[in-house]
Amino acid sequence: MNHLKNQTSPYLLQHVNNPVDWYPWGQEALIKAKNENKLLLISIGYSACHWCHVMEHESFEDESVAAIMNEHFVCIKVDREERPDIDQIYMNAVQLMTGSGGWPLNCIALPDQRPVYGGTYFKKEDWKKLLLNLANFYKTRREEALEYAQKLTEGIKQSEIVAAPINQNQIVKADIKDIYEPWKPYFDFGQGGHARAPKFPLPNNFQFLLRYAFHTKDESANAIVRLTLDKMAWGGIYDQLGGGFSRYSVDGDWHVPHFEKMLYDNAQLVSLYSDAYQYCKSDLYKQIVYETLEFVDRELTHHNGGFFSALDADSEGVEGKFYCWTKAELRMILGEDEHLFSLYYNVLEHGNWEETNILMRRWDETELANKLGLDVSELRRIIHLCKRKLMIQRDMRIRPGLDDKILSSWNGLMMKAYVDAYRVFNEDTFLEAAIKNADFILTKMKNEAGLFRNYKEGNATINGFLDDYAFVIEGLIALYQATFDIKWLNEAKSLVDYSIHNFMDTESGMFYFTSKNDKELIARKMELMDNVIPASNSTMALSIRKLGMYLDDKNLESIALNMLHTIKDKIKTYGSAYSNWAILLQNEAEGWVEIAITGVDWKNKRTELDEYFIPNAILLGGEIENLPLLVGKSGKSTAIFVCKNKTCQLPMSEIKDALELL
Repeated sequence: MNHLKNQTSPYLLQHVNNPVDWYPWGQEALIKAKNENKLLLISIGYSACHWCHVMEHESFEDESVAAIMNEHFVCIKVDREERPDIDQIYMNAVQLMTGSGGWPLNCIALPDQRPVYGGTYFKKEDWKKLLLNLANFYKTRREEALEYAQKLTEGIKQSEIVAAPINQNQIVKADIKDIYEPWKPYFDFGQGGHARAPKFPLPNNFQFLLRYAFHTKDESANAIVRLTLDKMAWGGIYDQLGGGFSRYSVDGDWHVPHFEKMLYDNAQLVSLYSDAYQYCKSDLYKQIVYETLEFVDRELTHHNGGFFSALDADSEGVEGKFYCWTKAELRMILGEDEHLFSLYYNVLEHGNWEETNILMRRWDETELANKLGLDVSELRRIIHLCKRKLMIQRDMRIRPGLDDKILSSWNGLMMKAYVDAYRVFNEDTFLEAAIKNADFILTKMKNEAGLFRNYKEGNATINGFLDDYAFVIEGLIALYQATFDIKWLNEAKSLVDYSIHNFMDTESGMFYFTSKNDKELIARKMELMDNVIPASNSTMALSIRKLGMYLDDKNLESIALNMLHTIKDKIKTYGSAYSNWAILLQNEAEGWVEIAITGVDWKNKRTELDEYFIPNAILLGGEIENLPLLVGKSGKSTAIFVCKNKTCQLPMSEIKDALELL
């Protein structure tokens, strides 16, 4: 075993028996590199990454490759999900050098951590040649290496510097249209999503577009949201048997997924499909939410209430083997129902992908039922029966690997997903799961020094990063809106105060990704652009804005609005990369609505209100006057107050009357 043997990260433990003398990131490796004047070889990936496995098998398990690595480098393995701060820096370096990035990420750095070369996946012979050339370059042209590393490091430090805005111009509805119109030509109005391959779900993009469609009644926005959600739900990217989404589709038709299943994707997609059901009442969207949460409960939930990180793309060393079927297998298992099932899920005799079949829908149920002379109810009964039979068989297969570490940030996303689903579908078990998760995070992943990033087997070892705070805060605020229990807002406020004290840059008003208490890397980065997960800064801005309204705290509101104005001009230049900022901008343009529901029957009234999509509203209430906006509003009879800018209309007793005001 190498130096990874005492780690808890499943990804690092996958490499523990490599002949490469891997070290985890830490002082032991960094001091060794300085003492021996060796280059650092920093290899970054994650447990569910297919090409990370490929490079490990081809290169890191090979004795001849390992000999070169061990002789000339101090080799460090990093789990990007545990240490996104390290990943940010070296991903930035590789993007500056090559114009692109991805995982596995392999970066060569000086003993002082400054990068000099990098890339992603390398074939074995190319990798060996590259390593020998770099070792020779450092030995014979050291000054040149130092000069290049200095310039590259300056580029990394400068890449996300922002300045506080000089003027804070009024936010108007035209600002929102200016985001959508330049973005619209990039959508695929045939298959949904963006007009490119591979296709990522990018849930936050479609959260913004859903809100844009609602507020503006723009038919193209409505069309692209509905089309995208329908196509993903029918596609191979969705596990048609077991529920849950894969990370992305390699093609433009949502057909062939990259089969890894990530907690963060499924959390955000549950929230998106819940909101979309609230918006348009599609039964398909309800089905997706329920099936995805069944998958999460079955395969990604620890008994303590935490959520695991991911399922691997591979089983038995073959990508997607766990999920795919031949037509012969289906005949043997389903008998006479196989023909109907194969029509429903586009199963072909010779396979629809690499001589096997990825289940995906092509037919509308009513259309297929008419074609076959069946009632829709009978078609659904047969498909449901077939799915149950196949799940029994699938459960006997060798399962994909599970990454069982628990991350605060992704758990915060999943907590919010359960809350969102609860509010839309009024399913008590969803709320119970969210509360259990919140209790787990606050008792097992938090102490007086703040949040931890990770948890596994009773141990939490890494200080939380800004995304951990941002998404847990967001989940706690969502929990308050579902329960009107003030303790969740108090916990959120405590974490916001900690973040302001330990992460905020007083000059720009934005937040660094790392705490001031963490050991310094070569750069202290800010996460500003939304990606497959919203940026930690945009999420903090949204949550701080809401918390400021709840607590009538002008300082918090000022912090959030300053952050928004700092980014405002960037949003319209690249809507997809600033969609979460755009949601905050849209709420400001449309005007926030505060809806207070007080009295003994508040829960039933809130449930009734949650049948309606009101994306720019915050909810508060209960039977206790524990927030500034609730003072003077309590009483035995149930009352509904609709407020804007801290000014409330006369109380009403019925939701329908409140909706007329909205």
